[in-house]
Amino acid sequence: MKNTGVNDNLGTVKDDSQLVKIINDAIADKKGINTKILDISRISSIADYFIITSGSNENQIQAIADSVDNAMNREKRDIKSREGFKNAGWVLMDYGSIVVHIFSGDDREFYDLERIWSDGISVEVS
Repeated sequence: MKNTGVNDNLGTVKDDSQLVKIINDAIADKKGINTKILDISRISSIADYFIITSGSNENQIQAIADSVDNAMNREKRDIKSREGFKNAGWVLMDYGSIVVHIFSGDDREFYDLERIWSDGISVEVS
């Protein structure tokens, strides 16, 4: 499922690793808490990357989701599915090869995706 890149309007190619950085920056702009990036491409066909972060309240969770959505829209990437935006305890944003999970602290602890997907490779972005 690895995305080798898509031409944007300027003729440049953005691959998944570049999009992961863009998403991470969008999350950081809204002060996402304890953001983790997992490369799950070798253990799952669901996606290549999970990006997991938290917000301290419903407004912050929605602001993070909006920031990610705006960043991906600038990259001309359409969201395939968005779940949980109304109740904002867990927002899931599916961009195909990249899935973003934005949790409240309690929901993140309860669902514990980092433990469930612990066979994934932790990715650092700079």
